[in-house]
Amino acid sequence: MNLRWVQSMISSEAQLREKMSLFWHGHFACRIQNSFFQQELLHIIRTHALGNFGDMLKAVSKSPAMLQFLNNQQNRKLKPNENFAREVMELFTMGRGNYTENDVKEAARAFTGWAFNAAGEFVFRKNQHDTGSKTFLGRTGNFDGDDILNILLEQKQTAQYISRKIYRYFVNEQVHEENQLWLGNRFYSNHYDILKLLEDIYTSDWFYDEKNIGTRIKSPVELLVGIRRLLPMQLENEQSQLLFQRALGQVLFFPPNVAGWPGGKNWIDSSSLMLRLRIPQVLSANDVLDIMPKPDDDVQMGMREIAAKKIKDTVKGGTAVIDWPAVNKIFEKTQREKLLEKIAASVLQTKGKVSNAVLDKYLNTASRENYIKSAVINLMSTPEYQLC
Repeated sequence: MNLRWVQSMISSEAQLREKMSLFWHGHFACRIQNSFFQQELLHIIRTHALGNFGDMLKAVSKSPAMLQFLNNQQNRKLKPNENFAREVMELFTMGRGNYTENDVKEAARAFTGWAFNAAGEFVFRKNQHDTGSKTFLGRTGNFDGDDILNILLEQKQTAQYISRKIYRYFVNEQVHEENQLWLGNRFYSNHYDILKLLEDIYTSDWFYDEKNIGTRIKSPVELLVGIRRLLPMQLENEQSQLLFQRALGQVLFFPPNVAGWPGGKNWIDSSSLMLRLRIPQVLSANDVLDIMPKPDDDVQMGMREIAAKKIKDTVKGGTAVIDWPAVNKIFEKTQREKLLEKIAASVLQTKGKVSNAVLDKYLNTASRENYIKSAVINLMSTPEYQLC
């Protein structure tokens, strides 16, 4: 499933849907071993990725993957389990600090009876549902789970919280409060239409401000997919992509916890940065790279040090066959004296440029083809390429 989705990201022409599906995959973070449930959840996310947030929220909340992950299968009247209700508010809608502990308790009562059967289908078990009156966010009634989700969608804070996360994902980690507030209000007034929110972002003048260009650190999946989209290649061992994901700290379908991947500067540390800079060289040359994947304490149950000693693997870059003629064709109409500038503009998304004088020391000038190859690989190996 992981590799199939990666291939979709690489080859699909519907890049906005892929990009948003990856965003929602982190927003509705879910980690379970049942691959059928995970596949269904991803299908829900991909279906609604550019649609209506409210529809997606309700579908995700009734998915067996999320109900199992957040323990709502054990949420019964007189014995409420608060995990699902808490995360729906803290992570999926309003964000921490916008509700009380009593709201969590009352919402948990409303979600009692929400479960799934052996076939993985959502079921509402009436005999396990608390039919008593509940008071939630200042409103009182005999609420069920759907009522709670509707009340959450009625809160403007939900629109602000979601639009803020999307702003940080597409625009800048440093949020411009006035612009983000405008986006949130528009998102709310447009009834949580995701595509309209994105249109508001992409048609705004401030989206193209220099301060918003090349400021985001690419996630590991964005980095790996981006390399393969620009450099069409065949990998002898597709499984090596899983090892790269583990080493860089982002394995699809395995978020670190219910909050998802924190992103931003958390993607970079002393070891992962060096690996990220070496990946283009590893893939393009007959190179062997020893990789020590980051230990996963959530699975290894506190045995990080022992696990780290046991987990080690290698990736051989020579097994990647890059279609360099296809890459050369992109620049076939570019004059030789403008070639490096054109390649840099195609490879880098940052305003800051790598010094030509520095690059010239490492470029192969034996032929036009060698020049293009060495320029592309060296530019991909710069810190600037880590940004988007």
